[in-house]
Parts: sequence; C-alpha cells; structure tokens
Amino acid sequence: MNHLLIAPILIPLLGGIIQVFIGYAPISLRRTLALATTVLLLASTFALLVLANDGSYRVYAFGNWAPPFGIVLVLDRLAALMLVMTAILAFFSHLYAIHRTDESSRQFHALFLFQLMGLNIAFLTGDLFNLFVAFEVLLIASYGLLMQGPGTKRTVPSLHYVVLNLTGSALFLISVGMIYSVTGTLNMADLAAKVPQVSAENLPLLQAGGLMLLVVFGLKAAILPLCFWLPRAYGNATAPVAALFAVMTKVGFYAIVRVFTLIFGSGAGALANLGLDWLFAFALATLTMGVIGALGARNLRTLIAWQVIISVGTLLAAVGLGTEEGTSAALFYMLNTTWIVGGLFLVVDLIAAQRGSAVDRIVTAPRMHNRTLLSVLFLIGAVAAIGLPPLSGFFAKLLILQSTTPGAEMAWLWSVLIGGSFFTLIAYSRAGSIVFWRTVDGHVSSTDRLSLPVTVAAGGLVSMAIVIVLLAGPISAYVDATAAQLFNTSEYLNVLNLPVIAEGL
Repeated sequence: MNHLLIAPILIPLLGGIIQVFIGYAPISLRRTLALATTVLLLASTFALLVLANDGSYRVYAFGNWAPPFGIVLVLDRLAALMLVMTAILAFFSHLYAIHRTDESSRQFHALFLFQLMGLNIAFLTGDLFNLFVAFEVLLIASYGLLMQGPGTKRTVPSLHYVVLNLTGSALFLISVGMIYSVTGTLNMADLAAKVPQVSAENLPLLQAGGLMLLVVFGLKAAILPLCFWLPRAYGNATAPVAALFAVMTKVGFYAIVRVFTLIFGSGAGALANLGLDWLFAFALATLTMGVIGALGARNLRTLIAWQVIISVGTLLAAVGLGTEEGTSAALFYMLNTTWIVGGLFLVVDLIAAQRGSAVDRIVTAPRMHNRTLLSVLFLIGAVAAIGLPPLSGFFAKLLILQSTTPGAEMAWLWSVLIGGSFFTLIAYSRAGSIVFWRTVDGHVSSTDRLSLPVTVAAGGLVSMAIVIVLLAGPISAYVDATAAQLFNTSEYLNVLNLPVIAEGL
C-alpha cells in the first residue's frame, strides 16, 4: 500500500499530541513545532495531488482488511483537491495565529491541528460511518477553537453552534443506521453497487435515510434555513479561527457531492438524483438570504460571514444542476471563495486593530494607520468575492453561468446569481467607502503596528485571487477531470476489487 495516503491524518495527529504534552513549554517552541507541522502537512498534500492527477484511485486499507469490511481511505482527484485547498488555508491561518492570537490558550495549536486531522479524515474516508467519525473529530476541535480569545461574547453563538451540530450528529447516526439496515454496508463503493438493487419494499426506508443525510450535510454546509447560526459564530470567532472555518461549510458541500453523485447519482435506479430538485431551490434561497444579510451587516466581520452563506448558495446551486459542467464550475468557484473569504477575515482583523474603539464597525472614524495597504487588500478580496473582472471570482461565476442549459433552471440561476452579485457589490462598496474614506478628525487610540508575518498571511490568502487567474488553465483542466471522474461512478466501484497491496487502479 502507498503509506503516503495516511500522511494528512498522521501528521496533524502526532503534531497535536506533541502540543498537548508541551503546553507549558516556551511559546516560541510551541509555535515553531506547530508551524513546522502545518508546512509538512502542506507538502504531503501536494505530493498526493501529484499522485491523484493520473486519474487512478488509491486505497489504503487499515490492517490489510480489504473493502468493504475494513476501514479504508480512498484518494482520487476530488479528495486531493480538498486536501490541498485546506492545507493552503491552514498554513496562512496558522502563520497569522502564531504572531497574533495563539497566546489566549496553551492548547490552541493542539486544537488547530486536531481540526485539520478531522477535516482530512472526512476528505479521504471511503466509508459513511467513518465520515461520521470525522465530523465528530473536527467538530469537537471546533468547539474549543470557537471559544478562543478573551471575553464572553463568543459563549452564546458557540452554544448555538454546539447544539445544532449535536442535533445534526444524531440525525447523521440515525440515517446511517437506516441505510445499513437496508443495504448491510456503509462502504461508499459497496453502497453504490447495492443501492440500485434494493427491493421495492425497502426503497422508502433507504430514501428516508438518504434525504436525512442531505439534511445533515445541508446543516454542515449552512444551507437555508439551517444557516442562521453562522454569522454570529464566525463573526465573533478570532480571525485565524474564522479564516480556517471558511473550509468548514465546504465539508458539507464535499459530502453532498461525494455521496449524492456516487451513491444516489444517475446510477442509483429508482433513487437516482435523490434530492437534487430540492437542493437547487434551497441553494438559490440561501444565496438570496446571504445577500440580504450582507446588505444589512453593521460590521465587517458579519459582512464576511454572510459572504460564506452566499458562497454556499452559489456552490450548491451549481451542484444542483446535476451535470459535470456544473460540478466542475462549482469546484473552481470553491477554491476562490474558500481562500478569499479566509483572507478577508484576516484583513478585517488587521483593519479592526487600526481603528481604535471603532474596530470593524461600519461607521466613520479617524483615519487609520496603514490605510493604503489595508484598503488595497480589502479591495482585492472584495472584487474576488463579488465576482468582478479581472480576478478569479469573475471567471468562477462565469463558468457557473455557462454550465447551465436553456430553460427554467438557467433563468433562475442567471437572475439570482447576477442580481446577487450586484447587491453584494453595493454592500461591499458601502462598507469600504465608510471605513476607508469617510474619516473624521481625531486620532486613533490604537498604536498596533502591522508585522510582516500577519501581513504576509492576510496578503497571501487574498492574493490567491491573482494566483488562480494565472493558473486558470491548469486548474480548469484539473476540475474538469475531477468532475468527469466523479460522474464515472463505475470506476469508483473498482475500489472493491483493488488488492490492498496495489498502488492504484
């Protein structure tokens, strides 16, 4: 077996354990080891991306128990893309944290690394039950990360986050039990083979289990009406935590794409394309709700939090089309929105530190320090988030619009997406003009200076809008190949026949 497949899980696990045991060590040592762990994780994910790019499936069977009986990890193009996207986001977020906010808790770095471990398990697992386990690992770490920082303002939003996700976990477990009772398996490849063969009398139970899964993944992705917990939770989190959490909703998106393309996709017989009609409608409603929230935002953190919900609606609307073109466009857009939203959370934190008592509120205040640099970073991030040319967001949304075919879906998607972009432009223009240009006389009480590491961290994520444009050709080719691999489910079924000693298919 190719042992590199367990590196994205093993590296943060060992790094987190080390951080637990050196909690009282000098902070410089803890920071060095934590960042080194994230860098090593980033290198391993790029190595896996190179491996996955040949189009083969690679399987790691723990204990040499062949699927569907053992615990397996499966690497394909989609899993590799998610791993790299998360690792890049985590590196810049961690770099920002070690120079600004990690002093609030001795276990910050341990929680951060355990969060990464849970995310990577979710992207690599080939089993529904282990996807549930991954959700629990990353959620437990996220509970601790949300409470980082001084003050009690995070308590109520964090409590809402915990209660909703515990409810989602209970529903996940129930739905998994329902599916297992009918099929006798939870291995995704085995489920894809057995779902079309389920008898008519068992179809209602399997359908109910599948729709419950869609609700659970929709909660993780923050789709309407399960999204109202997100703005306050993300808006009150510390900047590096909020930046890392930009990928949390993408876990729900990933689960929907993986499960409802492979198991309940076009080859699922009577349950083919389960929930797609509902998904498309609720996605457009989510996008609309996100735009309304952005227009009403009173501070910059809340504005960016509503941008997360806008991105969720956009992603799931493209996936709801049920086509390769829509899924490919959604994956391209996913890279843009994850990195840009993460970068904007960091930029907004820098802005708040320069405005004294006004912090990130969208109100007039004395002129801040470093206004030129911060305004440029905010402008780049806003342009990419809105989808204006010439940055990556424009090309991402253009691909989504081009993925539709003439008809009612095209009319709805075009009108909501273009209209939403226009009103989002108004929201960002209003916020930027007030914060950066409508200044009043006086002096800012804060003398917090920008350090090189935090500037590089925030600027690095925001500049991904330019990097994506420069690499648009290779990225577009990769996501096209990823979508084609996703929809060719017969190839994934070969995972069941792959000898555990083999390197790939």
